[in-house]
Amino acid sequence: MSIKYCDQHKDCERQRLYRRFCAALVGIILLALLIVLIVWLVLRPSKPHFFLNNVDIVCINVSSSAALTVTMQATLAARNPNDRVGIFYDRADVYAEYRGLQVTVATSLPPMFQGRNDATVWAPFLSAANVPLPPYLATALAQDETAGYLLVTIRVDGWIRWKAGAFITSHYHLRVRCPALLTVNDGQGSYGSNAGGGRGYFKFNRAAPCIVDV
Repeated sequence: MSIKYCDQHKDCERQRLYRRFCAALVGIILLALLIVLIVWLVLRPSKPHFFLNNVDIVCINVSSSAALTVTMQATLAARNPNDRVGIFYDRADVYAEYRGLQVTVATSLPPMFQGRNDATVWAPFLSAANVPLPPYLATALAQDETAGYLLVTIRVDGWIRWKAGAFITSHYHLRVRCPALLTVNDGQGSYGSNAGGGRGYFKFNRAAPCIVDV
């Protein structure tokens, strides 16, 4: 009986040690999560601000088979509004859309770290050749050009992290949408004396803030 009692006592002791270990582990995890939450609430990192400074369309052409060829350069500025938090841009792709359809190949921006209250300017070239357009979009593009105004959207899609001291967050999905209104032939479209294109045929209207979602 004494041997059986000893074995039961050892089993109970092991179970108590196991429960204490699990409780201590859960406590450490909860404490770490609490510290992260407190740091996050104190710092309250804000999402970056983006601005579209210019869009320069070098050429845009729709063939008889409704295939689009386009080359443009977009000038984007990003500012980190945080006083105590830096931002890692681990990946960011820029491309152009027309009425919801992507019309250029995505151009990757170089990975970088943006310090507190820093600003960065990019000027990527965006282009594509023989992009098939639905008939209604080919018609809409021709009508917009004729009317003298063209609206395109410059988009940024990527992943960022925030850095506060030695603390670095996990990845957050960055989505940026920048509407760009361009006048065609000074607003006269294909009715003006400069119909047919050339330098200055498409002019960016004005710089504008972008819509940022993180």
